[in-house]
Amino acid sequence: MRIRSVIPVVAALALAAPLLAATPAAAAPHQGGLHLGTIQYDSPGSDRPTTRSKLNAEWVNIHNSSRSAIQLKGYKLKDDTGYTYTFGSYKIGAGKTVKVRTGKGTNASGVRYWGRGNYVWNNDGDRARLLKPNGSRLDSCSWNRIGSGTVSCH
Repeated sequence: MRIRSVIPVVAALALAAPLLAATPAAAAPHQGGLHLGTIQYDSPGSDRPTTRSKLNAEWVNIHNSSRSAIQLKGYKLKDDTGYTYTFGSYKIGAGKTVKVRTGKGTNASGVRYWGRGNYVWNNDGDRARLLKPNGSRLDSCSWNRIGSGTVSCH
Protein backbone atom coordinates (compact mmCIF):
# COMPACT_ATOMS: atom_id res chain seq x y z
CA MET A 1 0.00 0.00 0.00
CA ARG A 2 2.70 2.45 0.85
CA ILE A 3 4.50 1.95 -2.49
CA ARG A 4 1.35 2.83 -4.41
CA SER A 5 1.06 6.22 -2.70
CA VAL A 6 4.72 7.05 -3.47
CA ILE A 7 4.57 6.23 -7.19
CA PRO A 8 2.37 9.22 -8.17
CA VAL A 9 4.64 11.59 -6.22
CA VAL A 10 7.79 10.20 -7.86
CA ALA A 11 6.14 10.40 -11.29
CA ALA A 12 5.09 14.01 -10.70
CA LEU A 13 8.61 14.97 -9.60
CA ALA A 14 10.12 13.26 -12.64
CA LEU A 15 7.83 15.25 -14.94
CA ALA A 16 8.42 18.56 -13.14
CA ALA A 17 12.23 18.29 -12.87
CA PRO A 18 13.00 19.37 -16.47
CA LEU A 19 10.67 22.36 -16.11
CA LEU A 20 12.26 23.43 -12.85
CA ALA A 21 15.75 23.09 -14.29
CA ALA A 22 14.83 25.25 -17.32
CA THR A 23 13.26 28.08 -15.34
CA PRO A 24 16.41 30.01 -14.29
CA ALA A 25 17.83 30.06 -17.85
CA ALA A 26 14.50 31.13 -19.35
CA ALA A 27 14.06 33.90 -16.78
CA ALA A 28 17.41 35.56 -17.53
CA PRO A 29 16.89 38.10 -20.35
CA HIS A 30 20.56 37.98 -21.40
CA GLN A 31 23.19 35.55 -20.32
CA GLY A 32 25.92 37.56 -21.98
CA GLY A 33 26.13 38.60 -25.58
CA LEU A 34 24.63 41.09 -27.97
CA HIS A 35 21.18 42.57 -27.59
CA LEU A 36 19.16 45.57 -28.72
CA GLY A 37 19.05 48.43 -26.24
CA THR A 38 17.26 51.73 -26.75
CA ILE A 39 15.84 52.62 -30.17
CA GLN A 40 15.05 56.20 -31.22
CA TYR A 41 12.58 55.32 -34.00
CA ASP A 42 11.15 58.84 -34.40
CA SER A 43 13.67 61.64 -34.56
CA PRO A 44 12.55 64.69 -32.56
CA GLY A 45 10.53 67.31 -34.42
CA SER A 46 9.01 67.09 -37.87
CA ASP A 47 10.27 64.42 -40.24
CA ARG A 48 10.18 66.90 -43.13
CA PRO A 49 12.29 68.15 -44.67
CA THR A 50 14.57 65.13 -44.45
CA THR A 51 18.02 66.30 -43.40
CA ARG A 52 21.19 64.51 -42.39
CA SER A 53 20.79 65.60 -38.76
CA LYS A 54 17.17 64.37 -38.63
CA LEU A 55 18.12 61.02 -40.17
CA ASN A 56 20.95 60.65 -37.68
CA ALA A 57 18.55 61.37 -34.81
CA GLU A 58 16.98 58.01 -35.69
CA TRP A 59 19.17 55.26 -34.22
CA VAL A 60 19.47 51.85 -32.59
CA ASN A 61 21.78 50.94 -29.71
CA ILE A 62 23.29 47.47 -29.67
CA HIS A 63 24.86 46.42 -26.37
CA ASN A 64 27.46 43.75 -25.64
CA SER A 65 26.69 42.38 -22.18
CA SER A 66 29.35 39.67 -22.38
CA ARG A 67 32.74 39.69 -20.68
CA SER A 68 34.68 39.78 -23.94
CA ALA A 69 34.77 41.73 -27.18
CA ILE A 70 32.67 40.50 -30.11
CA GLN A 71 33.53 40.95 -33.79
CA LEU A 72 30.36 42.19 -35.53
CA LYS A 73 31.42 41.60 -39.13
CA GLY A 74 28.45 40.10 -40.97
CA TYR A 75 25.89 40.81 -38.22
CA LYS A 76 22.74 42.49 -39.53
CA LEU A 77 20.20 45.00 -38.24
CA LYS A 78 16.91 44.71 -40.08
CA ASP A 79 13.42 46.22 -40.02
CA ASP A 80 10.10 44.62 -41.03
CA THR A 81 10.23 46.18 -44.51
CA GLY A 82 13.55 44.50 -45.22
CA TYR A 83 15.91 47.45 -44.90
CA THR A 84 19.16 45.89 -43.75
CA TYR A 85 22.36 47.27 -42.27
CA THR A 86 25.27 44.82 -42.37
CA PHE A 87 28.23 45.44 -40.10
CA GLY A 88 31.65 45.56 -41.65
CA SER A 89 34.66 44.79 -39.50
CA TYR A 90 33.87 46.29 -36.10
CA LYS A 91 34.73 44.94 -32.67
CA ILE A 92 32.44 45.93 -29.80
CA GLY A 93 34.13 45.75 -26.41
CA ALA A 94 32.82 43.91 -23.39
CA GLY A 95 30.07 45.93 -21.70
CA LYS A 96 30.08 48.50 -24.55
CA THR A 97 27.34 49.88 -26.80
CA VAL A 98 27.43 50.76 -30.49
CA LYS A 99 24.89 53.22 -31.91
CA VAL A 100 23.76 52.64 -35.50
CA ARG A 101 22.51 55.94 -36.96
CA THR A 102 20.25 55.88 -40.02
CA GLY A 103 21.90 58.67 -42.00
CA LYS A 104 25.37 59.44 -43.30
CA GLY A 105 28.49 60.28 -41.34
CA THR A 106 31.96 59.10 -40.46
CA ASN A 107 32.12 55.84 -38.54
CA ALA A 108 33.92 56.10 -35.22
CA SER A 109 34.31 54.12 -32.04
CA GLY A 110 30.82 53.50 -30.62
CA VAL A 111 28.94 54.79 -33.69
CA ARG A 112 28.18 53.41 -37.13
CA TYR A 113 26.27 55.10 -39.96
CA TRP A 114 23.78 53.22 -42.13
CA GLY A 115 24.29 55.73 -44.94
CA ARG A 116 20.64 56.04 -45.92
CA GLY A 117 18.95 59.07 -47.42
CA ASN A 118 15.53 58.14 -45.99
CA TYR A 119 14.14 57.02 -42.65
CA VAL A 120 14.14 53.31 -41.78
CA TRP A 121 11.99 52.94 -38.67
CA ASN A 122 8.22 53.45 -38.93
CA ASN A 123 6.86 55.75 -36.24
CA ASP A 124 3.52 53.95 -35.97
CA GLY A 125 4.99 50.48 -35.57
CA ASP A 126 7.96 48.43 -36.66
CA ARG A 127 10.33 45.74 -35.45
CA ALA A 128 14.11 45.83 -35.23
CA ARG A 129 15.88 42.50 -35.55
CA LEU A 130 19.50 41.74 -34.80
CA LEU A 131 20.72 38.79 -36.87
CA LYS A 132 23.86 36.70 -36.65
CA PRO A 133 26.01 36.34 -39.78
CA ASN A 134 24.34 32.96 -40.46
CA GLY A 135 20.93 34.73 -40.55
CA SER A 136 19.57 33.39 -37.26
CA ARG A 137 17.81 35.89 -35.02
CA LEU A 138 19.76 37.03 -31.99
CA ASP A 139 17.28 39.61 -30.67
CA SER A 140 14.25 41.64 -31.72
CA CYS A 141 12.30 44.60 -30.43
CA SER A 142 9.02 46.07 -31.66
CA TRP A 143 6.64 48.96 -31.07
CA ASN A 144 3.12 49.51 -32.38
CA ARG A 145 2.13 53.11 -31.90
CA ILE A 146 3.44 56.59 -31.89
CA GLY A 147 4.65 57.42 -28.42
CA SER A 148 7.71 59.22 -27.19
CA GLY A 149 9.63 58.12 -30.28
CA THR A 150 11.92 55.97 -28.15
CA VAL A 151 11.59 52.38 -27.00
CA SER A 152 13.76 50.60 -24.45
CA CYS A 153 14.13 47.01 -25.61
CA HIS A 154 15.68 45.50 -22.48
